[in-house]
Amino acid sequence: MDARLNYFASPTAGKAFKHFMAAGKAIKESSLPAATQELVALRVSQINGCAVCIDMHTKEAAAVGETSVRLNLAAAWREATVFTEAERAALELAEQATRVADAAGGVSDEVWARAAEHYDEEQLTALAVLVSFMNTANRLNIIAQQPAGDYEVGQFH
Repeated sequence: MDARLNYFASPTAGKAFKHFMAAGKAIKESSLPAATQELVALRVSQINGCAVCIDMHTKEAAAVGETSVRLNLAAAWREATVFTEAERAALELAEQATRVADAAGGVSDEVWARAAEHYDEEQLTALAVLVSFMNTANRLNIIAQQPAGDYEVGQFH
């Protein structure tokens, strides 16, 4: 299966992605814990059904020591005992911020307050930017029907 578009061959996409990838690097370098970043990226991608991003973030998380149990349970984190309260707050915020059409109201004050119990303002900002970044990346890949399975750790980082 080939992608519909080769973003890397497009001058327009190349100009835009230069800044987009810089945004991703800034998020990676933020004080939001790396494990939380990968879990949130994975969960947003699962919700959106972005196979290439699920492939990427599963492999990136495993490469930095994330367990297969936690990766496999990310889609059902509410019933899982393997996530910290901080991670659960981040995953809940990511779900409400991603399911804006379903949730009809976006991130509730209660969910925001739970996240704010565990993360400072800079980390909350990084979390909000990460969720937005992942939703954009998911949509770009879904539109182009990027095939999944061949991602290699570090390929886009």
